[in-house]
Parts: sequence; C-alpha cells; structure tokens
Amino acid sequence: MSESKKPESSKPDSKKSRRPSDAGREAGDAVFAALLARVGEGAPKPRLAPTRRALELLGDPQTVYPVIHVTGTNGKTSTSRITESIVRAYGLRTGLMTSPHLVRLNERIVIDGESITDEALAANWADIEPFLAMVDAELAAAGDDALTFFEALTVLAFACFADAPVDVAVIEVGMGGEWDSTNVADGQVAVFTPIALDHTLRLGDTIAEIARTKAGIIKPSAAVVSARQSEGAQAELERAAELTESTLASEGEDFALLSSQVAVGGQLISVRGLAGTYSDLFLPLYGTHQAQNAAVAIAAVESFLGAGTTALAHDLVEEGLAQVTSPGRLQLVGIEPTVLVDAAHNPHGAAALSTALAEYFDFDEIVAVVGILTDKDATGIIAALAPQVVRFHVTQSLSERAIGVDDLADLVAGVGSENSTIRFDDLAQALDSARDWALESKKRAVIVTGSITLVGEAIVLADAREWLAK
Repeated sequence: MSESKKPESSKPDSKKSRRPSDAGREAGDAVFAALLARVGEGAPKPRLAPTRRALELLGDPQTVYPVIHVTGTNGKTSTSRITESIVRAYGLRTGLMTSPHLVRLNERIVIDGESITDEALAANWADIEPFLAMVDAELAAAGDDALTFFEALTVLAFACFADAPVDVAVIEVGMGGEWDSTNVADGQVAVFTPIALDHTLRLGDTIAEIARTKAGIIKPSAAVVSARQSEGAQAELERAAELTESTLASEGEDFALLSSQVAVGGQLISVRGLAGTYSDLFLPLYGTHQAQNAAVAIAAVESFLGAGTTALAHDLVEEGLAQVTSPGRLQLVGIEPTVLVDAAHNPHGAAALSTALAEYFDFDEIVAVVGILTDKDATGIIAALAPQVVRFHVTQSLSERAIGVDDLADLVAGVGSENSTIRFDDLAQALDSARDWALESKKRAVIVTGSITLVGEAIVLADAREWLAK
C-alpha cells in the first residue's frame, strides 16, 4: 500500500483547486455513469448486429490486432490475465478486457499491464459516443432496444486497444460465447476454461448446452485450447472444431499440469506444454485450479506465438508468471487477522476455493462472510464452502440482485446450523464482527465470498481502513 500523502492545503476543495487527477477521475466516473444508463449486464441481448454496426462505423478497430478469445465458466479472468502477462513478457504491447470489475470500470480495459487511465478512457468514450448514438437511433427506428451496457463497453474496449495501439488483445467473454458482444472479433486462438452450470436461464440447463453456446467463439481455422472438460462439453468443442476446420488442444491429452507445490506467496508448478516442458515456475496465486489455469494459458500462448509447435522461452514464461496478479481471487486484503477475498460465485468456483483453503493455508478455523445474487445456486455455493467454514456471517452487497439477508441466512442455516449462522444487514458490521472473532485465536481467518459485488465492496472497505498496514 502506498505511503504517499496528499499535499496539505488549507484551501477548500473547488473545481479551480482540484488536482488534474481529480478531474480525470470525474471524467472516468462519468463514462461509467453513461454506461449505467443503458440496459445492465444482468440482462444481455443475444445479438451481435448492433455491436458489429457500431464498430463498422468506427472502422472496425477489432480487426487491426490479433485476438486471443477466452470463455468458460470459471477461471476465465485468471486465465486471461496469465495469458496476457506471458505475452507481455515477450515484449508485445497488450490489451486485456475482463469483466466484471471489482472497484472501478478502468480495471476492465488494461493496456500493457496497467488499467486504462481515466483520461484515455474518457477521450475514447468521447470519440465513440456519437457513433453509439447513431446506432441507438437506428435500433429505435427498427423498434429494437438501444445498445446495452456491455455492448457499448465492448465497442469502447476495442476502440481503446486500437488507439493505444496494441499488438495483441486478450478478450474475456462476458457471458456465453456465440451471441456475446465480444464475439464480433475473430479470435486467432479460442480458449476454454472449465465449463460448468451457471447462467442456466440464458445458456441452457445442461453442461452440453452451455458448451455449445460457448463454442460459438471458435472461428474458421482457429487454434482451440481447452482445459479438462466433462464428456458432454468436450464433445461439443470437438464438434465445433471439426465444423470450423480448427485445431483442438485438450488438457490431459495435448498438454498438462505436471505438478504443483505449495510455496511462500503462491506455488511452484511444472507444465507440459504443446511444444515444451516448463519446470519449477513460481506462480504467485493460490490453489491448484490456478495452476491449471496457468497450464491452459501457457498452451494458449504457445498456440498464438508458435502455432503450438515451438517451445516458449523458459525465462520469459517464468517472468510472465511471476508478475501475474488476479485481484479478487484468494486475495489478501487484511492482516492481524488474516482477511481473504475470493470471487467464487457458483458451486464449481466455491469448491475450488474450499480445496485451496485446505491445501494452501494452515488455518484452524475460518469464518465466511457471504452474500450471493438471486440468479446463483446459493445452496450449492454454501454446501461447497461448508467443509472448511465453521461460521457464516450472512449479509448482502449493494447489488439490486442480492438475495435478502434473512432469505440467504435461512438457506445457510439449512445447510449448516442456526447457531453457526449470524445475520448482518451491513457488510461493514459483518466484517467487523468476523475480524473480532478471528482475533480471539491465532489461527483463525476471514474469507469474503459468494459474489463479485460483495468482494469489490470488501476490497474498498479494507483499503479505506488500511487492514494490510496493521
């Protein structure tokens, strides 16, 4: 955490006396406000034409750099970030689009390893806004809805990457694949992290159906790289690869995680890639699932840089992995007591979190501060966490989609017990109580999980209270 202090001033805050960074932040926040005025991310439109039209008016910026396109159910963001970091270690200027953000919109658009500046974000928004308005008008004339939050954001990201400019863009799908607005780009490499049940109302209620939708990102003659999948999901990816005359590299058969050992600050991993073996690499992330994400990322970069036939330079893979961060994924936000946050928001993610807590940490007892959104499998999430958690502090995030505290607490008590389930209307109170409880014994810890919105709010709170400085 930075120890720099603001310059002291006795003058009251005013537009005249504000620092440029304050004005820039206001401009960046104004972009987010403009996006929020559109239909939200919880209600995506299964269509590509409006996004394609807006980009066409802008000169198709998504075509001026190669794209590595990443989809799946869990691990998309971490895999995207690891992939980007390795490519950047090779000296390429990178663009990275991930979603959602934890604290600020700028996190979603990353240029060369850094979140886009407020000034660049605002300038690019000013450039594209007239064209978005033109498309909105065309849609209205046709009796259709205006561009959504995520459609407009996708246009903005592609424009920012062209403006930078970048040598390659790593793009994480928002939801699904086939009709996700990011699919207007043609991925040279299509990457699939593990596919499980999530967003079933929109993507289908079987893993095979969900995989079929996600396989829509595979374009003709693409290089496809996939994590280990269930039989149904694997069959869908194989079918799509065959129909598009693409190559498919699958974890376990074509590449593999050879080993993962707990290390201070993360883990040491060894990976058999498509074209080489990379041993004793330090990965500053916790959990075997992150080691598997790294294996997928290495295979993706091999496919991108050498068509899967040329080994990567070991020192550059080592450099790329060593500088990886994945905010909100088993991230330490407080000490004395230990407070971790993890954005697990479905049973598959919660199970990975539970396993990592058991294998990578030495806590005697853990309290989970949980808040879950209404369209998620709350029972499955709590059941996955329960083996590692002795106490649940139930609360809710500020999201309109959050399950009410009493409803969620009743569900949690049904999985565990009423005695170990405590209700809090406010996240700050839930965390304060959890930290007090954890301080009563040396080997206790706090984990905040269940939804990305809750994790984002916890990060802001921990930063404001300087929990890492104590």
